[in-house]
Amino acid sequence: MLSLGGILLLLAGTGAVLVFHGVAVVFALQMPRLDPAPATLPERRSRVSAVIAARNEEADLPGCLDSLIAQDYPDLEILVVDGGSTDGTREVARARAPRVRLLEEPPLPAGWVGKNWACHLGASAASGEYLLFTDADMHYGPETVRRSVEWAEAEGADLVTLAPRIETVGFWEKVVLPFYTQMVLTYFRTPRVNRANSRAAMANGQYTLVRRAAYDAVGGHARIRGAVLEDVRLAQELRSKGRRLRVAWAPELLTTRMYRDRHEMFEGLLKNVHGLRFSAARQTGFLVALVGLFWLPLGLLPLGIALHDPLVAGVGAVLAALLFVKHVAFTAGARGPAAYGLLFPVAVGFYVVLVGASIRRGVARRPLLWKGRTYPLDPGEGPGDAARRG
Repeated sequence: MLSLGGILLLLAGTGAVLVFHGVAVVFALQMPRLDPAPATLPERRSRVSAVIAARNEEADLPGCLDSLIAQDYPDLEILVVDGGSTDGTREVARARAPRVRLLEEPPLPAGWVGKNWACHLGASAASGEYLLFTDADMHYGPETVRRSVEWAEAEGADLVTLAPRIETVGFWEKVVLPFYTQMVLTYFRTPRVNRANSRAAMANGQYTLVRRAAYDAVGGHARIRGAVLEDVRLAQELRSKGRRLRVAWAPELLTTRMYRDRHEMFEGLLKNVHGLRFSAARQTGFLVALVGLFWLPLGLLPLGIALHDPLVAGVGAVLAALLFVKHVAFTAGARGPAAYGLLFPVAVGFYVVLVGASIRRGVARRPLLWKGRTYPLDPGEGPGDAARRG
């Protein structure tokens, strides 16, 4: 049987676990949703320029461009900025001229991350009153651009960002990506971004609509040229200047398959976890939190049985049941196969390996590798910026 000190420690730990997971549930319930709806905008509408940073996107770009071309928004400019692709990316864009305009990147300047350079070039060439920064692996319902502009106008928002439905095909996608969405939701306190008095700030680079005037006022992508999580940094810059942000889940308007296999998913999520400013203390804290908040509660039931302690076993049984129910619900809510939520301890293990790899690479000062480019670790990204959606 536990001593009084042990009981107090057990209760304190149980409370911390319940609070953490309860907050994630509350955030999920608070998350606003944007769905298709009849048009509400007047006939004269603001011009939107969609900017797609593309590097070796031959497989995904056709579906992305075709669904953008099919938008019911009448004044939409589409620009593809090619970052030195070695596949057929340019040909895909050229085949859709004149609706699609292709821009060729000059060589990447020192201090710039490739996507930021492409977005900067695209924004410089764009003529829209709104800039839509989006990714080549996105598919859009025909109302997507119109609905996001309508929401921006109705809310007086300077930035509107949408979260898509993530298609999961392979085993690891089905196990890891619902857990990833939960981590993003919790870390960034996502629904609180919509509060005027909140300091929370985030955006999703898969679909970020920003007013051109607000973008220019904060210095655009030139201001955040060295940030890996450029979407979050742009939102933070806007928030710091008192601009209004809005975020919503839009599963009927946007879909994506983020990663094609386990290796690509590992490298993509590692990029987001690692960032360019490495902190061993931060990463170690992340690792401890993963183990303490997700794995340790599951060990209480077998520990209580082994110790013949009904209190420990009872608390462990309740926590295990709550955690499994929560992750099944999250997986189903993310439109994944609900049963894969039962494998959330495997997803936690994936992240444990991910953070361990980040620590090893950071201690060795190894550069970050993404999209065939390497970026040395430097102070170009703040310590709170390395935890997002790939």
